[in-house]
This record gives sequence, structure tokens and C-alpha cells, in this order.
Amino acid sequence: MSKDRLITPSYCYILTANFLLYFGFYLLMPVLPFFLTEVLHTEHAVMGMALSCYTIAALMIRPFSGYLLDTFARKPLYLLAYFLFATVFAGYMIAGTLTLFIVLRVIHGFAFGTVTVSGNTVVIDIMPSSRRGEGLGYYGLANNTAMSVGPMVGLFMHDAGVSFNSLFLAALASCALGWIFASLVHAPVKAPVKRQPISLDRFILLKGIPAGIALLMLSIPYGMTTTYVAMYAKQIGILSGTGLFFTLMAVGMAVSRIFSGKQVDKGRIVTVISLGIYLVCVCFFLLASCQWAMHHFPHLGRYLFFGIAFLLGVGFGTMFPAFNTLFVNLAPHNQRGTATSTYLTSWDVGIGAGLLIGGYIGQVSTFNHAYLFGACLCVVSALFFRLKVGPHFEKNRLR
Repeated sequence: MSKDRLITPSYCYILTANFLLYFGFYLLMPVLPFFLTEVLHTEHAVMGMALSCYTIAALMIRPFSGYLLDTFARKPLYLLAYFLFATVFAGYMIAGTLTLFIVLRVIHGFAFGTVTVSGNTVVIDIMPSSRRGEGLGYYGLANNTAMSVGPMVGLFMHDAGVSFNSLFLAALASCALGWIFASLVHAPVKAPVKRQPISLDRFILLKGIPAGIALLMLSIPYGMTTTYVAMYAKQIGILSGTGLFFTLMAVGMAVSRIFSGKQVDKGRIVTVISLGIYLVCVCFFLLASCQWAMHHFPHLGRYLFFGIAFLLGVGFGTMFPAFNTLFVNLAPHNQRGTATSTYLTSWDVGIGAGLLIGGYIGQVSTFNHAYLFGACLCVVSALFFRLKVGPHFEKNRLR
């Protein structure tokens, strides 16, 4: 068997486990607000807090999970976090009070923050380094596919009158099956390492901070898009078919995997990321202009709106595996978990900021101004990446 072979049984198992984990996660994402209002009778102001504590918990645990993965055996931690993540779905079935729901959301956030970092780290361990960009591209594609299919299935089940307990059970079944596939992965045994004194660089990849800043600025408009683009569409007069936006975005991400991962494996990490940033810069300026286009040329504006979705998918799909590889290539082998944690933390912080900033701008003005602000952030990120991040990476890369 070639040592450069990417498609192995273990790789297929972890791809499947990753898809099933994210499918269970995204299956419930659009229906939890209905659960809070219809079952727990939660007010809208409190509902936002109850849902966001999940993200806060995930952000808090990521740096520590990276440290644990670099210190102890990775697969057992991955399976433990996966098991805890799946089990919480059963807890939702008995959550009769808002307080218990919030406690479960916090536990779920801790488990999600750990299982995503550990999954990313294990998949890096089992793939050949010469095909890391391509391998991470397909791994990310499993997330994107679940992101496209999960919410659609969840909303369909809810609209069809399926009970919330049945939805929680479906998510539990998906993740339980995913855990079985995860347990079949044959990860290399990690050699014992000398315990390093606890310091900041054991929790955050210090060499990855410049790249993290560039990624954070890009993830702010991404967070605005995933959360508010349906409201923006309604605001500018596109009243139906907004679900197609996310489907086209997922298709664009899938298409980008055809070429981006292989280019990363050829060492063109900086070039691939730069091209992706340039594309999303253009897309967000065009997205902000859709309000003007819909006012003057409605048919053209509608085609532009959905065309942007596909191109955004291509742009972000190009950058995701390249950024992940960039962080890993800045870290020694015994800090892969820390590198992955820093990458995901930068992304999540930007997503959270995008939710807050986009909501505020949308409330005091219009969402096209939010996307114009996002486009300007992308330009700043492009300049920062070209002038600081790219040269810093070429100087400090380890592989």
C-alpha cells in the first residue's frame, strides 16, 4: 500500500463520523428556537442568550482541548467528547425547564468544542502529509454537506408535525451511529511526550496569531451571511427560495475542493488563500449592492443574489482547508491539537462577532450596510494577509 494513499478505511470512517456529527448538530439548529418558544415558552430576548451560551462554552474549551490533545492520547479523547456530545441530545428530551436546557447547552458546547478540535487533529494524524490539503478539503466538505442537508431535514420534520422528542431522538441516532464509525478509526499511537511547563503557547499557537487575525476578519461577514442573509433577502424583496442560497453555497464549497486541496499540497498555500480572499471581497461588495439591483433591475438582482451564494461557497471553500493546513504547518507535530484549536477559535470568535455586529447594523440601518462593512473587513484582511501573514508564514513554516 502506498504511504501517500489518502482514501483508506480509517479516513472513510472519520469522514462518515464527521458528517453524522454535524448532521445531528444542524438537524436541530433551526428548530431549537421553536422548542424554546412552543415548549418552554421562552421570551425572544432570553432565547438568544439560551442559544448563544453553547457557542461561548465551545470557545472557552477549545484552547484547553488543544492542550489535552497534544499531551494525552488523541483517539480516546475524541471518542469521549463524541460520546458526551451525542448523550446530551437525550438530555434535551427531559429538559422541562429553561435552566436545565441552558445547563445542557453549556455541556453541549464544551463537548462540541472538544470533539471538533480532536476530530480535526485525528484526521491530520491518519492522512499522509503530502496530501493534507486535499484530505482536509474532503473532511471539511462533510461538514458543508451536513450544513446543507441537516437544517432542511429538521425543518421538514418540524413542519410535518414530528414531535420535538422525535427530532432529538433522530439527532441522537445520527451521532450514536457516528460514534460507532469513529471507534473504527485506526489512529497512530502517539508516543509519550515530556510534559511541558504550562504556558500560553501550550493553549494558543503563538506563531498562528497573525493568520488568526486575518481569519477572524473574514469570518465576521461569514457569520453575518449564515445568520441574516434570509432576513436581508426579505428586506430587498426576495420573498421565496432563500433556502437555495445555502444549497448553492454548499455546492460552491464542494466544487472548490476539486482544485484547492491539490494546489495546497503543491505548496501554494499563500496563493490559494489570497485568491479565496479576493473572491469573497468581490462577493460581499456585490451582496451589498443587491438592494440597489433589486430596486432598479429585479430579475437581474435575483440572479445576482443567488450567483453570489455559489461564488461565496467557492471562495470560502478554497480558503478553509488552506488556512487549516497553514496553521498545522506552523506547528511541530506535538502541537497539532493546539494549532487546530487556534484555527477553530479564530473562526468561531469571528462568527460570534458577526452575529452581534450584523444584528446591530441591521437594527439601526439596513443589512446591505452590514455586508458593505463586511466587504471592507475582507479588504483589510486581504491587505493584512499579503503584507504580514504571508511573509510570516513563509519565514516560520516547518513543512
